[in-house]
Amino acid sequence: MTKFRGAFTALVTPMKESGEVDYDGFKRLIEFQMAEGIDGIVPLGTTGENPTLDENEEEKLIGIAVKEAGGKIPVIVGAGSNDTKHMLFFVERAKKLGADAALVVTPYYNRPNDDGLLRHFEAAAKVGIPIIVYNIASRTGRNIQTSLMKEIARIPGIAGVKESSGDINQMGDVIREIAIPQKASGGHFSVLSGDDAFILPLSAMGGDGVISTISNLLPAKVKALTKAALEGKYEEARSIHYELIPFIKAAFIETNPVPIKQALTWAGYPAGPARLPMGKLAPASEAVLRKAMVDLGLIK
Repeated sequence: MTKFRGAFTALVTPMKESGEVDYDGFKRLIEFQMAEGIDGIVPLGTTGENPTLDENEEEKLIGIAVKEAGGKIPVIVGAGSNDTKHMLFFVERAKKLGADAALVVTPYYNRPNDDGLLRHFEAAAKVGIPIIVYNIASRTGRNIQTSLMKEIARIPGIAGVKESSGDINQMGDVIREIAIPQKASGGHFSVLSGDDAFILPLSAMGGDGVISTISNLLPAKVKALTKAALEGKYEEARSIHYELIPFIKAAFIETNPVPIKQALTWAGYPAGPARLPMGKLAPASEAVLRKAMVDLGLIK
């Protein structure tokens, strides 16, 4: 089983003003990520606006990501759905197109019970590509409790979890009750933070890094923070953590990915507007984001 460890970027999907996907811009963003030393990329996730992409757009984006990564860094493709049949199609497509893993979110809106969730992830794992479970109750309405995550983690092919529960205690339980015992028995279950603010505490507790939003703009800085935290260089990690916290807060002042796309645009990178129903930043939010970027020296 592949070990997913380090700093991974949840890539935005750049758009033209017309609303079309900017494929050249997407390629440029990946080139930037790789030049800055990022450990892996995650297209078609929440930050990539996957709910508003059609299948043709998604397939092209996966193809570009896999080609540009060239086997040098892993590509983890968002492949979730609240319909198991559709999820399987997306996971099989990720495998067919050469992705290294699939990120499968907890089914949203229909909020399945424990038996349904377990069977959903069993089906995903049978496809034959490593599966990262995406636990984000704020988007799905359904948190995966640690007791159920234990059962899911025992499924062959489940490689880890993107923990976006927002509960540092739960994250610690997942590490203590699942990741550490698996490591002791010769296995590996990656616990990756889905929240940039938790890179340091999660890594200090024994986690494996982050699937980051702000690394769209700051890949080298997020990589440095993650590397220092994973290596136990806590003074260095704390320094970077506190340096980045104002920008992290600003990047989530409104619903992701609206702020990070605006930040990328201001900094001169291809991003464009988010697709409806995501709207523009409010003026007050723009002011907070701009100040955070000025303070970091990203814009004047």
